[in-house]
Amino acid sequence: MAAPQSPGSPSSRTASDTVTLGRALLWPTAVAGLGMLLIYNSIGPAADDKPPAAAAPAAPSSSPAGAVPRQASPSADPAPPLSRAMPIRLKIPAIAVDAPFTPLSIGADGRLNAPPLNDKNLVGWFQGGATPGERGASIVAGHVDTMTGPAVFLQLQFLRPGATVDITRADGRVATFKVDTVETFSKAKFPDKRVYADTPDAQLRLITCGGNYDRKVKDYEDNVVVFAHLDSTGKA
Repeated sequence: MAAPQSPGSPSSRTASDTVTLGRALLWPTAVAGLGMLLIYNSIGPAADDKPPAAAAPAAPSSSPAGAVPRQASPSADPAPPLSRAMPIRLKIPAIAVDAPFTPLSIGADGRLNAPPLNDKNLVGWFQGGATPGERGASIVAGHVDTMTGPAVFLQLQFLRPGATVDITRADGRVATFKVDTVETFSKAKFPDKRVYADTPDAQLRLITCGGNYDRKVKDYEDNVVVFAHLDSTGKA
Protein backbone atom coordinates (compact mmCIF):
# COMPACT_ATOMS: atom_id res chain seq x y z
CA MET A 1 0.00 0.00 0.00
CA ALA A 2 1.56 3.22 -1.07
CA ALA A 3 0.53 6.62 0.11
CA PRO A 4 0.83 10.27 -0.87
CA GLN A 5 2.96 13.01 0.58
CA SER A 6 2.76 14.32 4.10
CA PRO A 7 -0.38 16.33 4.84
CA GLY A 8 -0.02 19.93 3.79
CA SER A 9 -1.85 22.80 2.24
CA PRO A 10 -3.11 22.17 -1.30
CA SER A 11 -1.08 25.10 -2.56
CA SER A 12 2.17 23.50 -1.38
CA ARG A 13 1.64 20.30 -3.41
CA THR A 14 2.32 19.77 -7.08
CA ALA A 15 1.14 17.11 -9.49
CA SER A 16 4.57 15.51 -9.39
CA ASP A 17 4.52 14.85 -5.64
CA THR A 18 0.94 13.67 -5.37
CA VAL A 19 0.36 9.92 -5.39
CA THR A 20 -3.24 8.98 -5.99
CA LEU A 21 -4.93 6.52 -3.65
CA GLY A 22 -7.04 4.75 -6.21
CA ARG A 23 -10.65 5.03 -5.01
CA ALA A 24 -9.03 6.45 -1.95
CA LEU A 25 -10.27 8.02 1.20
CA LEU A 26 -13.18 9.76 -0.40
CA TRP A 27 -15.31 12.02 1.77
CA PRO A 28 -18.89 11.81 0.41
CA THR A 29 -20.97 14.69 1.71
CA ALA A 30 -24.09 12.54 1.58
CA VAL A 31 -22.86 10.36 4.43
CA ALA A 32 -23.43 11.60 7.97
CA GLY A 33 -20.54 11.74 10.43
CA LEU A 34 -17.26 10.20 9.37
CA GLY A 35 -18.56 8.86 6.08
CA MET A 36 -15.39 8.45 4.08
CA LEU A 37 -14.07 5.60 2.00
CA LEU A 38 -10.59 4.58 3.04
CA ILE A 39 -9.22 2.81 0.01
CA TYR A 40 -5.54 2.90 -0.73
CA ASN A 41 -3.73 2.55 -4.02
CA SER A 42 -0.54 0.50 -3.98
CA ILE A 43 2.50 0.95 -6.15
CA GLY A 44 5.23 -1.61 -6.55
CA PRO A 45 5.09 -5.33 -5.78
CA ALA A 46 3.09 -6.72 -2.89
CA ALA A 47 5.03 -7.51 0.27
CA ASP A 48 5.30 -10.96 1.80
CA ASP A 49 2.65 -10.87 4.51
CA LYS A 50 3.23 -14.13 6.34
CA PRO A 51 1.76 -14.21 9.85
CA PRO A 52 4.11 -13.70 12.79
CA ALA A 53 5.11 -16.78 14.75
CA ALA A 54 2.86 -15.81 17.65
CA ALA A 55 -0.21 -15.31 15.49
CA ALA A 56 -3.05 -17.80 15.36
CA PRO A 57 -3.02 -19.85 12.14
CA ALA A 58 -6.64 -19.26 11.24
CA ALA A 59 -7.42 -16.72 8.52
CA PRO A 60 -8.82 -13.32 9.54
CA SER A 61 -12.57 -12.96 9.54
CA SER A 62 -14.21 -11.43 6.51
CA SER A 63 -17.68 -9.92 6.30
CA PRO A 64 -19.73 -8.86 3.28
CA ALA A 65 -20.41 -5.18 2.89
CA GLY A 66 -23.59 -4.11 4.61
CA ALA A 67 -23.50 -6.78 7.31
CA VAL A 68 -23.68 -5.67 10.93
CA PRO A 69 -20.27 -5.96 12.61
CA ARG A 70 -20.01 -8.10 15.71
CA GLN A 71 -19.75 -5.84 18.72
CA ALA A 72 -17.80 -6.34 21.92
CA SER A 73 -19.15 -8.97 24.29
CA PRO A 74 -22.06 -7.72 26.44
CA SER A 75 -19.87 -8.43 29.46
CA ALA A 76 -17.31 -5.91 28.23
CA ASP A 77 -17.41 -2.65 30.14
CA PRO A 78 -15.96 0.14 27.94
CA ALA A 79 -13.81 2.63 29.81
CA PRO A 80 -15.10 6.20 30.16
CA PRO A 81 -13.93 8.41 27.28
CA LEU A 82 -11.02 10.78 27.76
CA SER A 83 -10.82 14.41 26.79
CA ARG A 84 -9.27 15.36 23.46
CA ALA A 85 -5.49 14.89 23.20
CA MET A 86 -3.21 14.24 20.24
CA PRO A 87 -1.84 10.69 19.90
CA ILE A 88 1.92 10.26 20.14
CA ARG A 89 2.71 6.56 19.75
CA LEU A 90 0.95 3.32 18.80
CA LYS A 91 1.91 -0.07 20.22
CA ILE A 92 0.33 -3.41 19.28
CA PRO A 93 2.29 -6.13 21.12
CA ALA A 94 0.68 -9.07 19.29
CA ILE A 95 2.12 -7.97 15.93
CA ALA A 96 5.20 -6.09 17.16
CA VAL A 97 4.00 -2.62 16.13
CA ASP A 98 5.67 0.36 17.80
CA ALA A 99 5.25 3.50 15.71
CA PRO A 100 4.84 7.27 15.99
CA PHE A 101 1.84 9.18 14.65
CA THR A 102 1.40 11.85 12.03
CA PRO A 103 -1.85 13.82 11.61
CA LEU A 104 -3.90 13.26 8.45
CA SER A 105 -6.29 15.74 6.88
CA ILE A 106 -8.69 16.00 3.96
CA GLY A 107 -7.14 17.42 0.80
CA ALA A 108 -8.70 19.88 -1.60
CA ASP A 109 -9.86 16.97 -3.77
CA GLY A 110 -11.94 15.50 -0.94
CA ARG A 111 -9.49 12.67 -0.28
CA LEU A 112 -7.81 11.97 3.01
CA ASN A 113 -4.04 12.25 2.83
CA ALA A 114 -2.18 9.13 3.96
CA PRO A 115 1.12 8.84 5.86
CA PRO A 116 4.17 9.68 3.74
CA LEU A 117 5.54 6.68 1.91
CA ASN A 118 9.16 7.45 2.76
CA ASP A 119 8.67 6.21 6.34
CA LYS A 120 7.60 2.58 6.66
CA ASN A 121 7.14 2.78 10.44
CA LEU A 122 4.59 5.56 10.70
CA VAL A 123 0.84 5.64 11.28
CA GLY A 124 -1.60 8.47 10.69
CA TRP A 125 -4.74 9.55 12.49
CA PHE A 126 -7.56 11.64 11.06
CA GLN A 127 -7.18 14.90 12.97
CA GLY A 128 -10.64 16.11 11.95
CA GLY A 129 -12.28 13.30 13.92
CA ALA A 130 -12.08 11.91 17.44
CA THR A 131 -8.64 11.52 18.97
CA PRO A 132 -7.87 8.02 20.29
CA GLY A 133 -9.63 7.68 23.65
CA GLU A 134 -12.08 10.48 22.97
CA ARG A 135 -15.77 9.65 22.50
CA GLY A 136 -16.40 8.56 18.93
CA ALA A 137 -14.62 6.41 16.37
CA SER A 138 -10.98 7.41 16.01
CA ILE A 139 -9.48 6.61 12.60
CA VAL A 140 -5.90 5.34 12.32
CA ALA A 141 -4.38 4.34 8.97
CA GLY A 142 -1.06 2.79 8.01
CA HIS A 143 0.66 1.15 5.06
CA VAL A 144 0.86 -2.61 4.60
CA ASP A 145 3.84 -2.04 2.32
CA THR A 146 5.59 0.58 0.22
CA MET A 147 7.76 0.47 -2.90
CA THR A 148 10.74 -0.44 -0.71
CA GLY A 149 9.19 -3.30 1.28
CA PRO A 150 6.94 -4.23 4.22
CA ALA A 151 5.47 -1.44 6.34
CA VAL A 152 3.97 -0.88 9.77
CA PHE A 153 0.59 -2.61 9.23
CA LEU A 154 1.89 -5.62 7.30
CA GLN A 155 0.55 -8.02 9.98
CA LEU A 156 -2.63 -6.14 10.89
CA GLN A 157 -4.84 -8.82 9.32
CA PHE A 158 -3.54 -11.38 11.83
CA LEU A 159 -4.81 -9.56 14.92
CA ARG A 160 -7.43 -11.47 16.89
CA PRO A 161 -10.34 -10.39 19.12
CA GLY A 162 -9.04 -9.63 22.58
CA ALA A 163 -5.68 -8.28 21.42
CA THR A 164 -4.71 -4.93 22.91
CA VAL A 165 -3.75 -1.69 21.22
CA ASP A 166 -1.97 0.94 23.33
CA ILE A 167 -1.94 4.57 22.27
CA THR A 168 0.18 7.06 24.19
CA ARG A 169 -1.29 10.56 24.11
CA ALA A 170 0.10 14.08 24.49
CA ASP A 171 -1.70 14.50 27.83
CA GLY A 172 0.44 11.80 29.42
CA ARG A 173 -2.29 9.15 29.29
CA VAL A 174 -2.26 5.76 27.60
CA ALA A 175 -5.53 4.63 26.03
CA THR A 176 -5.70 0.84 25.80
CA PHE A 177 -8.15 -0.56 23.26
CA LYS A 178 -9.32 -4.15 22.97
CA VAL A 179 -9.94 -5.64 19.54
CA ASP A 180 -13.53 -6.71 18.85
CA THR A 181 -13.26 -7.89 15.25
CA VAL A 182 -10.87 -7.88 12.30
CA GLU A 183 -12.73 -7.72 9.00
CA THR A 184 -11.91 -7.51 5.31
CA PHE A 185 -13.98 -5.46 2.85
CA SER A 186 -13.85 -5.11 -0.90
CA LYS A 187 -12.75 -1.64 -1.93
CA ALA A 188 -15.53 -1.65 -4.51
CA LYS A 189 -18.14 -2.05 -1.75
CA PHE A 190 -16.50 -0.44 1.25
CA PRO A 191 -19.09 0.03 4.06
CA ASP A 192 -18.21 3.58 5.06
CA LYS A 193 -21.16 3.93 7.48
CA ARG A 194 -20.11 0.81 9.37
CA VAL A 195 -16.55 1.95 9.72
CA TYR A 196 -16.92 5.69 10.27
CA ALA A 197 -20.30 6.14 11.97
CA ASP A 198 -20.30 8.07 15.23
CA THR A 199 -20.30 5.97 18.41
CA PRO A 200 -21.57 6.66 21.95
CA ASP A 201 -18.30 5.49 23.50
CA ALA A 202 -14.61 5.66 22.61
CA GLN A 203 -13.75 3.31 19.74
CA LEU A 204 -10.88 2.78 17.34
CA ARG A 205 -10.57 1.78 13.70
CA LEU A 206 -7.23 0.58 12.34
CA ILE A 207 -7.19 0.43 8.55
CA THR A 208 -4.81 -0.80 5.86
CA CYS A 209 -4.84 -2.62 2.52
CA GLY A 210 -5.52 -6.33 2.16
CA GLY A 211 -6.70 -9.11 -0.09
CA ASN A 212 -5.22 -9.92 -3.46
CA TYR A 213 -2.75 -7.59 -5.14
CA ASP A 214 -3.61 -6.68 -8.71
CA ARG A 215 -0.28 -6.15 -10.44
CA LYS A 216 -1.93 -4.67 -13.50
CA VAL A 217 -3.50 -1.75 -11.66
CA LYS A 218 -0.93 -1.83 -8.83
CA ASP A 219 -3.58 -1.91 -6.15
CA TYR A 220 -4.90 -4.23 -3.45
CA GLU A 221 -8.49 -5.33 -3.88
CA ASP A 222 -9.56 -5.04 -0.23
CA ASN A 223 -9.16 -3.10 2.98
CA VAL A 224 -8.53 -4.68 6.38
CA VAL A 225 -10.34 -2.93 9.23
CA VAL A 226 -9.81 -3.57 12.94
CA PHE A 227 -12.74 -2.61 15.17
CA ALA A 228 -11.78 -1.97 18.81
CA HIS A 229 -13.20 -0.30 21.92
CA LEU A 230 -11.52 1.61 24.76
CA ASP A 231 -10.85 -0.92 27.50
CA SER A 232 -8.79 1.02 30.03
CA THR A 233 -6.68 4.13 30.55
CA GLY A 234 -3.60 4.87 32.62
CA LYS A 235 -0.56 7.07 32.97
CA ALA A 236 2.19 6.87 30.39
